[in-house]
Amino acid sequence: MLRPWKTVLAQRLQPDGETPLYMQIVHALIHEIQRGRLQPGTYLPGTRELATALAVNRKTIVTAYDELVAQGWLESLGRRGTIVSASLPEAEPAQGAGLPTAFEPERLIAYPFRRAPDRPIAVPAGRWLKLDEGAPDGSIFPAELVARAYRSAAIRASRENRLLYRDPRGSPLLRQSVATMLQGQRGLMVGPENILITRGSQQGIFLAARILTRPGAMALVEELTYEPAVAAFRACGSQVVPVRLDAEGLDVEDVERQCRAHRVAAIFLTPHHQFPTTVSLRPERRLRLLDLARQFGFAIIEDDYDHEFRFGSQPLLPMASYAPEHVLYVGSLSKLLLPALRIGYVAAPAQVIDALAYEVSLIDGMGNTLTEDAAAELIDSGEVRRHARKATQIYAGRRDAAAGAVRDAFGDMVDMRLPQGGVALWLGFRDHAALDRIESRAPALGLSFAPSHSYMVRPEAERGLRLGFASLDEVDLAAAICGLRDTARA
Repeated sequence: MLRPWKTVLAQRLQPDGETPLYMQIVHALIHEIQRGRLQPGTYLPGTRELATALAVNRKTIVTAYDELVAQGWLESLGRRGTIVSASLPEAEPAQGAGLPTAFEPERLIAYPFRRAPDRPIAVPAGRWLKLDEGAPDGSIFPAELVARAYRSAAIRASRENRLLYRDPRGSPLLRQSVATMLQGQRGLMVGPENILITRGSQQGIFLAARILTRPGAMALVEELTYEPAVAAFRACGSQVVPVRLDAEGLDVEDVERQCRAHRVAAIFLTPHHQFPTTVSLRPERRLRLLDLARQFGFAIIEDDYDHEFRFGSQPLLPMASYAPEHVLYVGSLSKLLLPALRIGYVAAPAQVIDALAYEVSLIDGMGNTLTEDAAAELIDSGEVRRHARKATQIYAGRRDAAAGAVRDAFGDMVDMRLPQGGVALWLGFRDHAALDRIESRAPALGLSFAPSHSYMVRPEAERGLRLGFASLDEVDLAAAICGLRDTARA
């Protein structure tokens, strides 16, 4: 019964750590077995001996051994002692002595996986003044209304026994509320059977890409567009083909040329306020695009991400309102309520909703009943409509302030049209060298924004910056735009 080594643990225990000591010992012993230092049949020190060596209570060692025996890593031989289970396969002896001296990710991953592409997925940490791409101001929605709606939703769902697994299409209450909203405000003839609730509009875009992707088929996008949508199509196996833009938005003649050259499955576009340029697609071009959809049999994914915010003129009706058979309509309550609620939706024919719901069942199972019911209450009570009117007034003032600051700061260095709605400005730069200076030097000033190339699907597309004005007050907007000016003129 030889035990030729004194201590079996190469790593140091952390008595003040969050993980209980006995579990630290369990993990350490499993690691020693897996890396081959403790082979099947090897005797372990007695509980007293190991407790003394590790300076811990003997009961801690007893508990750790019992856990490892229960898991099958060790075998208890009664008075003869405890051994590494003889039924485990022999491992290759560890090369070298001890564990790695530093965290080495490559050594800790022993299987192939698809690496994340080189693209930012989050706001950088630290103190930044972020010029976003069009986020709302979460501080102007009363927090007490949200808390009250959550409380009411929780009580009601509990009373009706709805705090269980449920339909992946989403909360029936919110689906009905969204359908009623779309009927009354956007002209869509839909019922709850035509609505799928998603975790934000991005999930809706990804789900649409999933069900529309076919081997060898193409997805068309505007040459300047929402980059996560492009990434979603590519992640689903589609080849993405850019379509030209001009001063009036999508070039539908180029759409026809691409349809004649490729087998097109879908086109993704933002016709209400083109992302990122803010241009509204004219009715005649919308109708021509629908004619092409009928002719070539492709689907239109209409992302209507900021429909509620229109300054002055009435918003154009969504394409889905007069051609629902060709359009998957993606919307969001995140800008209307709070981004943190993560609520989006897709409106489409019932069979399409069924296909989308199946995809949801694979990756999500179900949504968040309490959040969705709370959102339904806020819509049905009229709070959402009241907030939309208030927010539109505030954002209109911020739009004017931002546009004035841009004109003062940049003059004729940029092309900018005052948008009639939405939550962002588009600055088209005539001098690309000035834009290069902004993008290279702004981080040193603590300014964060999406770079111009993040919008560009075609290298020849217009270069510019999209500056959200809704989430910052006039003081921060002026400071950020002055910072951009200083970097451009340096």
